[in-house]
Amino acid sequence: MSRTTTRALAGALTAGAAAIALAGCNLIPIPGGAPAEPGKAVGFEQVQQAVIQLEARGTFVDPQYGGYEGAGRGSGFIISEDGLAVTNNHVVVGAGTIDVWRGGDQSDTLDARVLGASECLDIAVVQLEKDEYPYLAWRKGDIATGIDVYAAGFPLGDPTFTMTRGIVSKADIEGDTAWASIDSIIEHDARIRPGNSGGPLVDTDGRVVGVNYAGEDTYDYNFAIHRDEVKDVIEQLAAGESVLSLGINGQGVAGEDGGLGVWVASVAAGSVADKAGVKPGDLITRLGGVSVGTDGTMREYCDVLRTHGTEATLDIELYRPADESYYRGQVNSERVVTAVANVGGGGGQPSGDFVDISDDSGQVGVSVPVEWKDVDGSGFTDDSGNVWYGVTASTSIQKLNSGWSVPGVIVMATPGASDPAYVDNLLNTTRSGVQSEGCSSNGVQSYADGYHTGKYEYFTGCGSTKADYVAIAAIADDGSYLIYVTIQAVSDDDAAALDRIVSSFIAGF
Repeated sequence: MSRTTTRALAGALTAGAAAIALAGCNLIPIPGGAPAEPGKAVGFEQVQQAVIQLEARGTFVDPQYGGYEGAGRGSGFIISEDGLAVTNNHVVVGAGTIDVWRGGDQSDTLDARVLGASECLDIAVVQLEKDEYPYLAWRKGDIATGIDVYAAGFPLGDPTFTMTRGIVSKADIEGDTAWASIDSIIEHDARIRPGNSGGPLVDTDGRVVGVNYAGEDTYDYNFAIHRDEVKDVIEQLAAGESVLSLGINGQGVAGEDGGLGVWVASVAAGSVADKAGVKPGDLITRLGGVSVGTDGTMREYCDVLRTHGTEATLDIELYRPADESYYRGQVNSERVVTAVANVGGGGGQPSGDFVDISDDSGQVGVSVPVEWKDVDGSGFTDDSGNVWYGVTASTSIQKLNSGWSVPGVIVMATPGASDPAYVDNLLNTTRSGVQSEGCSSNGVQSYADGYHTGKYEYFTGCGSTKADYVAIAAIADDGSYLIYVTIQAVSDDDAAALDRIVSSFIAGF
């Protein structure tokens, strides 16, 4: 069967997966006002002197164009006299070097160091080289719909400082986008464009009401992270603590048939993700047992971090287009991501939607195509008294059990059966059954996925439909259970989904 290629994956990743584009603006420059006093909060006329432009240089991986070494520019603003500044996570995380210019003055390049960042909140705190700086203060009191606001920054990489005027159209809404998942954002119509990312949204007194992070050109929607959302985490980020972050520069991506996962453009050195073995160019498909990016946003990914925290040990599953393989492992654990045996021979990421299913007891789980809606979660006890927990999914379980006309998967696990002889017995029994149906074996091969070790056998040409059939028998690496998986693939789409299914099955005893 033909299989989805890495090139096809790139084609499926639409720019519309982030229908909301990165922030920015390019309108009328305004005077910088009288010189601001160092070490003091500035007023509206001096806003420019506390706004910075950042150039982050490093190696990034784009889902369509691959890896590249380059530099991107964004905006930010100083919030303390000693040079503490705020910008967006997507502006700086993963960069090897960061240069900063203040107020549009390109003649004086400042060094900066990232202290802390959050991909879910799209906030980063950086420290400029120590000096006395003019800085912006936060607006006090309510932020109400209808107040006048100004987006300040350096759009399109231009060193010319700009401000655009608008009003707050929605003062406090949730913001789930391809770039972040934020409980409180501000919608406004002060035009922003790429390059304004991380710049301040200020009121008529020059006080900060939010941090610009996204805009949508078609309907002129512009978004800023709410002041309160930012202030709540400033101290933690400045102290180097992680807040809703594993340390990636990521985005939710979608294909024609739905969300594919969370794309990793870059990884912060020494971060949780880095230590777990996550690399730029990876596509995270599941975190903490939950499929992520299914709607093309960061919502599910960030909900897992909100539920468990960033220090929790979490299972992580990802697809790596560089070698067309799936990986499984854990964050905050010694169990780093490990390649799953390519039982289907590799060939890429399926483009359709998947859903997580489990048996009736919740002990056994797997991710399957959404079309496989016929699910049975019942188990049984074998002749030796072993209790088996299991789940079956197909377009029709009745047809799956009686022939080769439909696709499906069966996952069965029994606790405590750690004798390797069981692995061979299961595969031998399977082989004798399917070879009578015309199936040809590609031979028994070793299987490992970072959680289980065993063997698998791939059969082709089964039945009148010439279906593919895979049988996997393995023992959990901690010896806690024996697992047996069979998968039937009838079409090319089924075959393309095979490795995704194999990368997701698990039991918890």
